[in-house]
Amino acid sequence: MAQKTISEQYAEQGAQAPRPSAVTRPFAWTGKKVVRWVSELGASAIFLGKALSMIIRPKQFGAIVRQTYHIGARSTSIIALVALFTGMVLGLQSYNSLVQYGAQGTLGALVALSLIRELGPVLTAVMITARAGSAMAAEIGMQRISEQIDALQTMRVDPIRFLVSPKIAASIISFPILTAFFDLIGIIGAYVPSVILLDMDAGAYIYRVQSSVDLNDVTEGFIKSLVFAVIVSAVSCYQGYFTHMRTDGHGAKAVGLSTTSAVVISCALILISDYVVTSLLM
Repeated sequence: MAQKTISEQYAEQGAQAPRPSAVTRPFAWTGKKVVRWVSELGASAIFLGKALSMIIRPKQFGAIVRQTYHIGARSTSIIALVALFTGMVLGLQSYNSLVQYGAQGTLGALVALSLIRELGPVLTAVMITARAGSAMAAEIGMQRISEQIDALQTMRVDPIRFLVSPKIAASIISFPILTAFFDLIGIIGAYVPSVILLDMDAGAYIYRVQSSVDLNDVTEGFIKSLVFAVIVSAVSCYQGYFTHMRTDGHGAKAVGLSTTSAVVISCALILISDYVVTSLLM
């Protein structure tokens, strides 16, 4: 027989459980938040594990291709725009700083390493979160509140396999490719102000880019992009999938809140995981 809680014991005696005092109330609030956070963390880990286990299935290929188009191919324009102007600003600011010390010849190395190691993976993940991550959360959230997910379960179709796994697989495919695309456009963007506008030697710029970047730098950027891919897709799908369990809203409001939470949490975890991965790879 299961042991009764303190509240149940008081209820049997016809009395109310004592409320937290002014001294213990902060501890009760903190404990409640910690328990809820641990519960959410465990649920999200189980959710991600189940979704990853269902990626490699014969019938998943077509869905993965469609999601790769929506998440990856349709994000190339915004990635190219952000990468171009990021590279241009980075090249202009770095040149003005380096020329004070007579080290403007190292501009190519600074730009290439900054983009490939840090800015490329992080900004790519943030932009995909804003465009595709929010769409994933909103789409699954609408399917949840319109009971389409319940209909899938009624038809004995696993919603996680049908809706979530293709999105995670497509993100794992798309993020490294878009990161490499961002790096390339960013390096070209830095070439414009430094070489064309500020008359820096083009050969020195290209030579520094080629000589400073090695395989370890590229590998580090790709590892980060893979970590970000799992984080963004899992958080976005999780927030949308459990929209109906939100306590701060229901219906269309819950979908909006889930979408906002997906973007905010994903961006925060991108920056946190970027530091963790950098520390482990150094």
